[in-house]
Amino acid sequence: MSVSYPAIIVIGVLLFLTVFIMRPLQAAETPQVGHLAPDFDLFDQNNKRQQLKDYKGKWVVLYFYPKDDTPGCTTEACNFRDDYFRIRGLGAVVMGVSLDDVSSHQEFAKKYHLPFSLLSDSKKVVAEAYNVLRGFGPVSYTSRQTFIIDPEGKIAKHYETVRPSQHATEIINDLKNLIKFDVKQQ
Repeated sequence: MSVSYPAIIVIGVLLFLTVFIMRPLQAAETPQVGHLAPDFDLFDQNNKRQQLKDYKGKWVVLYFYPKDDTPGCTTEACNFRDDYFRIRGLGAVVMGVSLDDVSSHQEFAKKYHLPFSLLSDSKKVVAEAYNVLRGFGPVSYTSRQTFIIDPEGKIAKHYETVRPSQHATEIINDLKNLIKFDVKQQ
């Protein structure tokens, strides 16, 4: 029995789809609310090393986004910029994370006057630890998700679905509620 040339092409395409596109990237479990947040050790747009442990005692808004200077990511970043002082007034810091390199973050932050750190996770370590790494074949990116980390380093809130145009306002409202609840617990 001989196999025709078109059949070989179809089989090859199906194998490619199965291996590279239809299989999800293997990653760690998503950190759960109430559990310790995975630590990170990354450089920001100013080549300054940022580690989660340095923010013990503060609320941290750690938002993951796919790519610098794309429409949704720019909207989200600019809204965080516009509400940055309100968020800081609640005792929180904002940090964005993507797989882009430091120089890309430098250009993005400068172009839009972003006052917060953009962390470069070009080795995909933090994206894997937070289970936000997505892609197919050789193409990888971080999905748009956010984690609020409490002053003890625990996940206080996880946003699996994010609307870039409304997210900063949502974060402010939830931070207010989380802080009120935290104060009542003490």
